Amino acid sequence: MASETNIEALTTIISLLKDMDVDSQKRTLQAVATFLDIPLRTSESHVALKSYDLSSQTKSDVPFSENRAISPKDFLRDKSPKTDIERIVCLAYYLTHYRDTLHFKTVDLSTLNTEAAQPKLSNPTVAVDNATKNGYLVQAVRGSKQISSMGETFVQALPDREAAKASIASMKIKRRVKRPASKSLSNKTEQP
Repeated sequence: MASETNIEALTTIISLLKDMDVDSQKRTLQAVATFLDIPLRTSESHVALKSYDLSSQTKSDVPFSENRAISPKDFLRDKSPKTDIERIVCLAYYLTHYRDTLHFKTVDLSTLNTEAAQPKLSNPTVAVDNATKNGYLVQAVRGSKQISSMGETFVQALPDREAAKASIASMKIKRRVKRPASKSLSNKTEQP
C-alpha cells in the first residue's frame, strides 16, 4: 500500500515537472525540499539543485570547495575556539557547510559537540542565546537557528583571533545610546 502511494506521488510529480525547463524543475524541487524541511545531504544534489555550471568555474569559484571530509573534531581543533560562544558558532558553521544543515536546534549543536569529543557545554542554551545576542546566530524557521553572515565571517577567520575580531568589527550594528530626556526633567524627579 505504501509503495503504491509512493509510485503515485512520484508519477504525479514527474508529470507536473516534465513540461518545465530544467531551471524551473530545480527551483521547484529545492522549494519543495525547503518547505517540507527535508535536508539535502549529498553535496552532489546540493550543487546540482543550485544549478552551478561547474565546467565554467575554477576550483576557487565553486562554493564550499574546501575539504568536506574533515571530521568535526579536526575542524574544532583547527579553529581552536576559546569560549562556549565561539565553540557554538564553530559547530553551527560545521553543520551548515559540512553537513548541509542550514537550520538547527540547540540539541543538534550539543550532539555535534559530543561527536567532536569536546568538553561538555556547561549550559548550551545560554551559549546559543549569547551567540544570538552577539549576532553570530539568527532566528530561523520553527524555533530553529541558523548561522549569520557575521558568524560565518568570524569562523572563517579563526584561529587568527585578531583577524576574526577585525572582520566582524565593521559588520556590527552600532546601537544608539538612550540619553535622559533633558536636565530639567531629571532635576525635577530628583527633588522630594
